[in-house]
Amino acid sequence: MGYDEPGREAPVEPSSGVPAAVLDNVFDDPFHGEPGRDRVGVHIGWEIVLLIGLAAVVWLLWQEDPAVLRATALQSLLVDVAALGLLVLAAGLSLRTAAVNLAIGPVAVAAGLHFAEQSDRGVLAAMAPAAVVAAIAGLLLGLAVVVLHVPGWAASLAGAAGVIVYIEQRSTPVLVQGEYDPRRHAYYLVAGFAAVAVLGGLFGAIRPVRRLVGRFRPVADPARRRGAVAAVVTAGALIGSTLLAMLAGVLVAANDAAPVAPTTGLDWTVLAVGVALLGGTSAYGRRGGIFGTVFAVGLVSAFLAYVDARDWTVSRWAVGGAALGIGLLVTRLIERYGRPGSPTVQTPEPPADGTISSGWTVPGPVEDWPPVLPTPAADAPLDPWRSPRWESEPRRWDDAR
Repeated sequence: MGYDEPGREAPVEPSSGVPAAVLDNVFDDPFHGEPGRDRVGVHIGWEIVLLIGLAAVVWLLWQEDPAVLRATALQSLLVDVAALGLLVLAAGLSLRTAAVNLAIGPVAVAAGLHFAEQSDRGVLAAMAPAAVVAAIAGLLLGLAVVVLHVPGWAASLAGAAGVIVYIEQRSTPVLVQGEYDPRRHAYYLVAGFAAVAVLGGLFGAIRPVRRLVGRFRPVADPARRRGAVAAVVTAGALIGSTLLAMLAGVLVAANDAAPVAPTTGLDWTVLAVGVALLGGTSAYGRRGGIFGTVFAVGLVSAFLAYVDARDWTVSRWAVGGAALGIGLLVTRLIERYGRPGSPTVQTPEPPADGTISSGWTVPGPVEDWPPVLPTPAADAPLDPWRSPRWESEPRRWDDAR
């Protein structure tokens, strides 16, 4: 029988006699993270807090300006939610693989500028070249990260610098030339974002999937390579995050009546990464919630709409920085309480029968051994066969020793 604590028996698999806790983790590789199932209770608790915050901000927005939540204004708000959601999904996907993509903001701005210039040719004709370029850029970024095995934030920051050089080729804002109105598909867009986010969270809660996605996360020396599987998953995540950022930039450009300004886009990166962390995705990779991304995106989008309704001046830098600060606290929370439990499982030794094969184990208590033989003086060596200790007779009166 197995014991998980003194006096208490652990469940035992009947056919092999091995404790069930050992069998549950027998295929976990300790070189790829702690064995066991991550605890999701902390994610559920934090998502309830986010849901309460979302309801409170929506109520404040309704009290301030009910027209924002009606008709065309509501559709425009939902497109903003979908655009920010795609950008947060891009950040969260790369965060889950422990290779955060900091180039998503500049990629979104560059895609918006390209769409604004080429949208008069049609949506597909304008988006197809942008998608191809984004996929190639994501592939190059992924190869740099996994082949050189360097931190994702460093490689993506270099990539962001290259995209910003492309953006700076335009000195003035660009007005969208086409007539595509994403508000006509607002409900489908926000429903698609929510479905992808929730399904991704559900699949990410499955232990094999979670461990596979977070395989690039270091567990010892961060410079040690994590294997071919980790390289393929991480490269794929960086390609996907770049494509999602491109789609987000197109939605932002198409939904805004104002021209697309040629900015660096790093404020979008800070906002997206901050909201992803706020939703419960760990800054270390691997761990994340289920509904947290949807609730966090809704909360921040409603807050930005409330700020506009109140005519306040709050930049994306401020909102992103606040979300990033709170998100780091959330990371510490889920890393502390979301890691697998580590109960100590002891496998008892078989009972001994007193034979040589069992190690001469005595089943009963062992009494004290007799004291060691006295050490004789160096100047008077004794015959061991004449030592009084080995004689059964009393010492003689003429024995001088």
